[in-house]
Amino acid sequence: MPELPEVEAWVRELDPQVSRAPVDTARPGHVATLKTFDPPPSALEGRSFAGARRRGKNLLFPTDDGELVLRVHLMSAGRLRYLPPGKKRPAKPMFEVRFADGGDLVLTEGGKKKRAGVWLLTPAALDAELAHLGPDALDLDADALGEIVRRDRRQLHPLLRDQRALAGIGRAHANEILWEARLSPFRLSTDLTDGEIETLAAAISDDLERALVLRLAGKGDADVYRIHGHFGDPCPRCGETLRRVDFEEHTITYCPSCQTGGRILKDRRLSRILR
Repeated sequence: MPELPEVEAWVRELDPQVSRAPVDTARPGHVATLKTFDPPPSALEGRSFAGARRRGKNLLFPTDDGELVLRVHLMSAGRLRYLPPGKKRPAKPMFEVRFADGGDLVLTEGGKKKRAGVWLLTPAALDAELAHLGPDALDLDADALGEIVRRDRRQLHPLLRDQRALAGIGRAHANEILWEARLSPFRLSTDLTDGEIETLAAAISDDLERALVLRLAGKGDADVYRIHGHFGDPCPRCGETLRRVDFEEHTITYCPSCQTGGRILKDRRLSRILR
């Protein structure tokens, strides 16, 4: 799933592109993609976007009259691209905004599960829809993080991925951040010392900023992720073999030497977790 650095890079790329010309047409290409019906997509016709914004993992395109916002969430396999006039279009986009100059904003999605979504909302309705989101992970400091981790007794990996706690981090960057901070993914949040909270806050900032720079430079996952997806490879810091814990919807990757004192973590579904 695209996470904060990738989404932020897309926002910065799309910002000048989507405001070049008014909208000519806007329409869904799949019945499951459009999540709202009032106002209809046709309400965008003749309006111009003020640019591109982001809230958490959501891409936002407000109209320059301040009346509407197009919200896009890419989920696991969605991709959003601006195609300049004359560029070949995909045969079956999930959603398409065509501009008066012939440019297109096109949402596509790989795989059989069509989960990406598009909403057309008023600003007030958007605020209500996204009111559950926690503070943006890119703007988090140690004091704010301390309040979050002490609020409930939770394991760090699912806490970092909880958009209600802090917005923008998914399973990939949760792996990267906890590896950088040398913390077990199953460490309980309320057990962290003040020093460990500061270390975790610094790791969040460092990892996301590093990834954003790489994404802006056009780099892919192979350059961005140091341990995520590298199960069985040597740890880039200590050389120990990277391990994983498999769950139905995600995989946790970690280094036993750097993060768990040499202990191998067990899947909770099969046995007691070792922290």
